[in-house]
Amino acid sequence: MKVLIPGVSGILGRMVATRLVSQGHQVVGIDRRPWRDAPEGVEMHEVDIRKRAAEDVFRKQRPQAVIHMATVTHLAAQTEERYRINLGGTRAVFDHCRTFGVEHAIFVGRHTYYGAGADSPLYHVEEDPPMAVSTFPGLADLVAADLYACTALWRIPELTTSVLRMVYTLGKTGHGTLASYLRGLYVPSVLGFDPLFHFMNERDVVTAICLALEKRIRGVYNVAGPQPVPLSVVVRATKRKQVPLPEIIFSAALGRFGLPRLPPGALAHIKHPVVIDAAAFRAATGFQYEVDEVAAMEEFATAFPILPRS
Repeated sequence: MKVLIPGVSGILGRMVATRLVSQGHQVVGIDRRPWRDAPEGVEMHEVDIRKRAAEDVFRKQRPQAVIHMATVTHLAAQTEERYRINLGGTRAVFDHCRTFGVEHAIFVGRHTYYGAGADSPLYHVEEDPPMAVSTFPGLADLVAADLYACTALWRIPELTTSVLRMVYTLGKTGHGTLASYLRGLYVPSVLGFDPLFHFMNERDVVTAICLALEKRIRGVYNVAGPQPVPLSVVVRATKRKQVPLPEIIFSAALGRFGLPRLPPGALAHIKHPVVIDAAAFRAATGFQYEVDEVAAMEEFATAFPILPRS
């Protein structure tokens, strides 16, 4: 099968492309970032998914499937630029899928779509609304991209659309929001709160995406691996030091005293859990994770050790 991957140069994009090539698929990659050492079987195009050159790739290659991974998750980018990339890029991908007869499109989203709040259900199901737009406005562009991808289910009925809402990743690549939060020695938390964090190893994420392609599932699916873990346990298992702070000074201390920088909206995600029910995805694909929560945390701790101070 010929599979086109927008966002292929990202860490997960490279892992998915490499896995698909090993399974015998032909992979076409689109990304503004280069991938100089792409393996044989991956044809790279260094173009912006929103530009005419990307449309030309769709026109010439005529892929059977598209795995859309070209979204910006880091919050350092300006809001306007994030909207252009996340929402504009997603719209371009689905427009090209419809125009050039793509059979299957997979949108790789995030479980933070559901948002975190004191009154949120412990386990979110796919029908739950996107409360992230009110609890964390900085995620509004990712929520908008997810919702736009969902509209393809009725706008383009001839296209098999899979919307995957993935939990945090944690492992030796150090990829993702949770890994960035845990990168330093000191991990800040809000005094009196110990929320559950839901994550899975990046190798299992790749397996889940490839299974969604293989099974050609249609619809919206939460994707998770092992059970969620309290923040205090994550900090200890990754050999970090937890720094509980009163909420009134939490935001002021971030980015100082060796603490990571977090946007103001992240406070809700440090206080309350975002946990998902992935039963529907397991039933549709037969997915089983290989790396449990303990092994994932140990793998991260080994890859990113805290060096002793000199």
